[in-house]
Amino acid sequence: MSSAIAIKLHIRRQANRTSQPYYQTFTLTADPQHHTVLDLLHQVQWEQDGTLVFRRNCRNVICGSCAMRINGRSSLACQHTASAIMTDRGEITIEPIQNLPVIRDLVVDMGNFWQNLHKVDPYVATTARQPKDQEFRQTPAQRAKLQASANCILCGACYSECNALGANPNFVGPHALAKAYRVLADNRDQATADRLRKYNSPNFVWDCTRCYQCNAVCPVGVQPLDRITQIKQAILQQADSLPLRTPILHRQTMVELVEKDGWIDESKFGLKVVGHNFRNWRGIFGLIPLGLRMVWKGKMPYPWQFERSPAVAELQRIITKVLRRPSSPETSPPTPHSQDCQ
Repeated sequence: MSSAIAIKLHIRRQANRTSQPYYQTFTLTADPQHHTVLDLLHQVQWEQDGTLVFRRNCRNVICGSCAMRINGRSSLACQHTASAIMTDRGEITIEPIQNLPVIRDLVVDMGNFWQNLHKVDPYVATTARQPKDQEFRQTPAQRAKLQASANCILCGACYSECNALGANPNFVGPHALAKAYRVLADNRDQATADRLRKYNSPNFVWDCTRCYQCNAVCPVGVQPLDRITQIKQAILQQADSLPLRTPILHRQTMVELVEKDGWIDESKFGLKVVGHNFRNWRGIFGLIPLGLRMVWKGKMPYPWQFERSPAVAELQRIITKVLRRPSSPETSPPTPHSQDCQ
């Protein structure tokens, strides 16, 4: 039994790259429980306006072609029924994905998207092995490490919602870094050291703003931010063999100050990180206006007012365990409880 209702589609349209966008409203009759957003777009194109342009292919959440913004959120038009998307008034607003130039209507130029993917070298490097008539086999456990990032269908939803790209157009994007982890975690890959040096460079993992938007909109559970975090962890584990950049220094300084005093002394933190321990005088002078504002607002204690945390000994034991360093009598006195935790 059909339960068709009137649905309004507000579609953002644009004739070409240089023309001004506008919104056009189409009213159609459809069953919201059974028709997807892609079905509604087809109905508009076939019955009302054949000039409407959008991409689609598989219609089964496999190819990723139909990525677009639906009611302010990037998604796949074939993935959701109208009832799951439309407002209480039976309205749906459809726009092209963001951070890429519009070619026409809902179709964007994916050139930068693919170029940024290429920058992470998303191919397993095995040239050093030179196999002869044999395969590179993996255990189920080794393959399982790659599963989440391997699920990426390169639809562009995460790229569209990425706030880091809005702040830095040179950022490679969450899709590229998810694929970067795919090869970094592959036990068959022979270029781990080179990859870590590259991903530690500007416009890669450290430029991520950790806004979680990529995780929120990914239609297939890749969780790009989680993959970015795993790359960061791999970089930090090899920090001694990599160039000392500000993000690594930031993490090392934070751990050092918390381990020493129980919490962060902001005055020391700025000098050590931005000033690179008095090696970067330009950075130090740049901190002066901020420091004065913090003092004026009472956000930074004077050196003689700073007090260590009363729980500093416990924090030192926690940091020792997390970093898996040998415990010492000064920082981690041996107790039956601590031995059990190890």
